[in-house]
Amino acid sequence: MTRPPMPDHRPDRVPFWRHLGMFRRDILSTQPARLYRAKMAEVKLPFLHSVMVNTPELVRLVLQDRPRDFPKSDRVREGLRLLLGNSVFVTNGDEWARQRRIIDPAFEGGRLRDTFPAMWEAAQAAANRLQAGQIEIEEEMSHAAADVIFRTLFSVPIADGTAAEVYRTFRAHQRSAPILNLAALVPLPRWMPRFFPRQTRTTAARIRALITQMTSARMAAIQAGTAPDDLATKIMTTRDPETGSTFDTAEMVDQVAIFFLAGHETSASALAWTLYLIATNPDWQARLADEAQALAPYIKAGTAPEFGLLKQFPLIRDTFREALRLYPPVPMLVRETAGRECFRGRPLGRGTQVIVSPWHLGRHEDIWQDPHEFRPERWQDPATKRCARDGFIPFSTGPRVCTGAGFAMAEAVLILARLLCTWDFRAIPARVPVPMAHMTVRARDGIWLELRARE
Repeated sequence: MTRPPMPDHRPDRVPFWRHLGMFRRDILSTQPARLYRAKMAEVKLPFLHSVMVNTPELVRLVLQDRPRDFPKSDRVREGLRLLLGNSVFVTNGDEWARQRRIIDPAFEGGRLRDTFPAMWEAAQAAANRLQAGQIEIEEEMSHAAADVIFRTLFSVPIADGTAAEVYRTFRAHQRSAPILNLAALVPLPRWMPRFFPRQTRTTAARIRALITQMTSARMAAIQAGTAPDDLATKIMTTRDPETGSTFDTAEMVDQVAIFFLAGHETSASALAWTLYLIATNPDWQARLADEAQALAPYIKAGTAPEFGLLKQFPLIRDTFREALRLYPPVPMLVRETAGRECFRGRPLGRGTQVIVSPWHLGRHEDIWQDPHEFRPERWQDPATKRCARDGFIPFSTGPRVCTGAGFAMAEAVLILARLLCTWDFRAIPARVPVPMAHMTVRARDGIWLELRARE
């Protein structure tokens, strides 16, 4: 297997203001290579104290054992509040717990089976949209993932007028939104105004207005008894088992915004990098294509497969896992200390930023064998379970693990199988993608592949 591209690492010693400029452009390019071996790293400045915990023991402490002592950082919320409001992604404590009690039932048990036909329709549409020749696959996967979200959440395809406008506006928002704003680095009083680019403010407001239209219409349909039985209806009608309350329209808008961001942006990133890795390993791709032919009878007959067919794609699932290890869509999880702590002999005051990095854990040289190599067959080795327990957290872990993790895995395996059944993906040697961290791990100039119809 080939070694996939990694960012060019800058020297360890960089003047702070130059470092800050690099950090705002691309979080990944500022990380020195020694962090793939380090147990912890620390940055201490007059207005910023940050540590990156890089051992399984510290990661479990922060995310699993004592999560209330390490809540989501308010600094992360500063950069996302325009779009996400008070969604489950940024809240903490009792408010977060109430939101999860209402949201989680929509993604439990048989609900995946209920959403599978909509996933299949989106996968079919994605395969049919592709054309032979050189294409930018990130954009195609972004379209496909957005289609899945709208079909499963609101029972409308991406071609629907409002859904299409949300998608187009989000693409513009993604291009304009900064990785960080000033308040994410420098603690500012709550009364002080936060400054965002005008386009970022405009696109966020437009997205939320469109989502409000869709949410209000669904609320009315629920009251009239005409709402479809999809994820939006399930979430809107679920009562908190402790208080009996449901989400009102404003709360639901916040949640839909994060469903769209988390369920579309992250899936698009993961799918695009998976296809790139597949394209650079043609022999492995041939095995995956053979496995994907289990879908051929359904494509020919024009019928949808059963959910259980996903079990016939173990190699495709392992390939997606390996892509998530190398290119986790969310490269860093940021928490902060609620009180005084001491990590590895280093005292941490209240409000210290604690970073858990799925990017570095997935490539950590003390956890994985050949950590920077694309080796999907490693997932067939029982020893990988230990490595995964210590260093594989693309969906986070602990109480705040992504509620849609099972949904994302099913969606990805189905879309990859459907595309591989019809299309052959080939890398373009002159266009090697460079990973960069924006809202998710994306390529600096996109991921370009050559597509040929599979015989």
